[in-house]
This record gives sequence, structure tokens and C-alpha cells, in this order.
Amino acid sequence: MRVTLLITSFNSLSQVAYTYFKDLEFEVDVVYAINDDRMIEEVEWFKPDFILCPFLKRFVPREIFEKYDIYIVHPGILGDRGAYAIDNAIRLEKDEWGVTILKANGEFDGGDVVVSKNFKMRFASKASIYRDEVKATFYKMLDEFLEAIKAKKFKKPPVLPMHKRLTQSHRAIDWQRDTTKEIIKKINMSDSHPGVLDEILDMKCYLFGAWEEERLRGKPKEILAKRDGAICLGTIDGAIWISHLMELSRFKLPATYVLKDRLKGIKEHRLPIIFDKSYKTFYEISCDIEGEVAYLHFNFHNGAFRAEQCVRLKYAIEYLKEQVKVIVLMGGEQFFSNGINLNILEDSKKSGEDGWSNINAINDLIKSVIFSPEVVMVASVGKNAGAGGVFLATACDYVVAREDVVLNPHYKTIGLSGSEYHTYTLPKRVGEQKAKELLDRCLTISAKEGRKIRLVDEVFAIDEYEQKLKEFCKGLVSNSDRLDDYLWDKEDFLIENRDFIESKKEVEIKRMHPEFWNEDSKFHKLRYEFVYKICPLKTPKRLKFGR
Repeated sequence: MRVTLLITSFNSLSQVAYTYFKDLEFEVDVVYAINDDRMIEEVEWFKPDFILCPFLKRFVPREIFEKYDIYIVHPGILGDRGAYAIDNAIRLEKDEWGVTILKANGEFDGGDVVVSKNFKMRFASKASIYRDEVKATFYKMLDEFLEAIKAKKFKKPPVLPMHKRLTQSHRAIDWQRDTTKEIIKKINMSDSHPGVLDEILDMKCYLFGAWEEERLRGKPKEILAKRDGAICLGTIDGAIWISHLMELSRFKLPATYVLKDRLKGIKEHRLPIIFDKSYKTFYEISCDIEGEVAYLHFNFHNGAFRAEQCVRLKYAIEYLKEQVKVIVLMGGEQFFSNGINLNILEDSKKSGEDGWSNINAINDLIKSVIFSPEVVMVASVGKNAGAGGVFLATACDYVVAREDVVLNPHYKTIGLSGSEYHTYTLPKRVGEQKAKELLDRCLTISAKEGRKIRLVDEVFAIDEYEQKLKEFCKGLVSNSDRLDDYLWDKEDFLIENRDFIESKKEVEIKRMHPEFWNEDSKFHKLRYEFVYKICPLKTPKRLKFGR
């Protein structure tokens, strides 16, 4: 079977579809919807059996949809039509939302329904819902989708009006009238894109990442405190934290990085390294301890690790080594980890220095994970991971993943050779040949493929993931003699191989030095394009069939 994925960008849904069909050994070609002529040319070259559009913002040219069967993925319930589907669902406080796959007929979000499946809504941001419920629901639909297009059993959608196209007037915050809940809802429905346009300390910017604050109080829009890059503002009935801001024509950064000297005199309201979640506030690192197992959560924005976040997470791990026998790295709400923070480096006037600091900080974090003879380290990859984030996972003794997770274990697409001890941990798991293939070809793989090549130890179903994870971890401590033997063997291995492991990292760092510091390094150009979301002029070669 030959499948073309016609997409605007290779986002989380596109990657799920890509890896799903690759796992079925379908021939898969990706086409970026850059312009009509290029779309037509690339589709005609490949001549697919059908075309799927997991994430597409352009109309499909008539020359394509009149010749090929095209299926559109819409992040909405049966009959929903129009842009900003999830935004509207959050705005209208829907209890249930869904994903629908339609057979394209030339109308916007029109056509017969191939398959539709609903999920329960959370009070969460649009990006969080898209990267969790929408992605998981789409993954679970794909088997049924293939059965439906084979049988050609489609149904007519209900006739519903196009939902409201939201503008900034629908998203705008009235700080003198809107409650805390209403403000958070407006920021949630605008998260990722386009954000809520506002003015903070005389600076026009877009707001992202809202958290309710339970203890601090002040006048509406008064800045009460700052913490770990976020700012706290008063509301008419409480207070909220805003984690990120975006200046006009710029990119998202932690709020304190945007406001800088405007925050002079604002107190840093600190939390313990590991927050106990005893009240509502903004926090990044928390932990749930069950018996001898610690589930360590690190909810860093977009899975990107700043240098100081690496330091805090390392301290959290070192502390927990004295408290439990198993530490489970849980990652964040939207990603497990994506490695170093590219936005911070793009904003920096000393990007070489800050990049060097960032990579060394994450290396120190991963060193703490590898050299942990006191405990068993488990990576719970319940969300997608990329670049150094994958190698944070492979530094653990065990890697467990959810079945819909996608992994990108490579660096070259951003112009880096990478570190994070990957030249030790990756070949140790998959062998030298497969490690080279993953890195050089910049392969995107599923959790199931990860298990097949031994990158991942266990893969659990979406609906059973939390339960199966806990059963797996409890099994590690169920037999104390076996656990002690494992830890003694681990300690002996680390003592014997410490110099070898460290030498691998030293070679990585030496290779990376010019990538950060040289002005003509490809990293600077590719980082700029990534951060500013520059549209590519053609589909990346690594995603083309038979490349």
C-alpha cells in the first residue's frame, strides 16, 4: 500500500500517522503543502493509493482531489466544521470533543465521514489536549480507518453550521471583570497559537501558560511575584501565573526573559526543589512517592530544558536517591523531553556561551541518571521525545513507553552532532549499526519500533498505561534479594566502566564546541528557522520515499 501524507508541518498527528503506516510496512511519502504546483508534482511522482492529511491548513488542489482519494483529519466532533475547533470546544466548555476523518470533496471540512471518535475534555490548554487526547484518539482510530476505506463504508455528516471563527476580540482579557477561571480559559483556548494579545508593563505581547494561584493576592493585573521564569498577576477573585510571553513578531520565551528590567523589585517567590502540590500554584517539578517508587514529574514548557532547569532536576534526582529504590522519570504534560532549549539560545546575545552552558548542564543531569548505583532508574515515556530527550530516557536502566508515542532520536535536523552521553547509551541498546542509522538518517520511529530494535523495553496500551507502568515498577521492588543483586551488579559495572563512559561524553562535547561557538555553524541558521517557524521551500528529504 502506498500512502502520501499531505501536511502543513510534521507535527504530532503527522508523526503518529507516519510511524503507524511505516510499522505496517506501507510505502509512505510525505508532501509539504508549500504551493499547488509542488503538491501536484510530488503527488504525481509517487502516485499513492490514497492521501491522508493529518494536519493541513491549505485547500487541496482540484487536480489532486479529483484524481485521488483524500482523507482529512479534523480535530472536532461529528459535524463540526471550521478552523479553531479545539479553541471553540474550550471556549464553550464542552464536556466531550473528538476527532473525525472525512473523505475530501472540495469543501472546507466537508465530505463523507469515514470514522469519528470522541473523548472526554479536561480543563487544560489547547496544546495539551491536542498532544494527548486528540493524538491518542487519532492513533486508536487508524485501524478502523483502514478497514473503512477498504470497505468504502462512509456516512453522511450531520448538517451543522460552520463554527465561529475566533479573533482576538473573543480572546481578550477584561482584567476588571473576568474571573480567574475565565482568564485561564481564554489563555488555554489560545495556547500554542495565536496566544492572547495583552499589554504587560507597557509591553504589547501574547500570553501563554496559565496557572491558578491559591495564596498570593493583589489588584487585577498587578504583578505580585516571579518564579522560574513565570510571573504572577492579581485577578478580581485571586491570582494567576503566566509562564510565557511572546513579543509581537518574535517567539515564545519565559515571561521574565521578555519583561527583563521591567520586573525590577518583584520578589522571586520560591518553592522547594520538589513541590508537594499542597496548594494551587505554578510549579515545574513534583513527585508522587508510592512505597519504594518515586514518580518524578518535570513539566518544562514544550519539553525544552534550560540550564537552570537541568540543575534543579538533577538536585531532585540526587535527593530522591536517598529516599526510594526506584526513580521513574515521568516527563511533562505535553512532552517527555526534547533536550536543550533552542528559544533561549536564539534570544541570547551570547548564544555560544549559553548553548555551551545548556549542553553541559543537561550532561550533568544525565550523568546523575547513569551513575546511580543506589536506585533503579526508569524512563516513563508517556509523551513524545526528541533529540537529547530520547537520550535522557536511554540513560535509564529501563525505558517504558505508551503505544502512541513517537521518538526522534537524532540531532542533525537542527545542525548539531549532540551529546547527552548518546554515543554510549544508544549503541548499548540498539548496537552500533542501528545507532548510526537512527542518527544519520534522522529517523522518526514509533514506540513499537523502538521496542523492536531494543531502544524501548516495554510498550503499554494507552488506556492501561498508568496501571501497567505502576505494575512494572512495583515488580522491580517486589523481591528484595533480586533488587539488591541488580544494584550490586550495576554498581560493579559503573565502577569498571566509568572512565569509558566519561570518555564517550568528552568526545561528544569536543565535537559540539565549534557547533555552538563558530559563527558559520549550521546550528545558528537552523535554530533560527526552527524558532521562527520558517516554512521550508521543499519537503525535507528524510521524509521522502526511497530517499
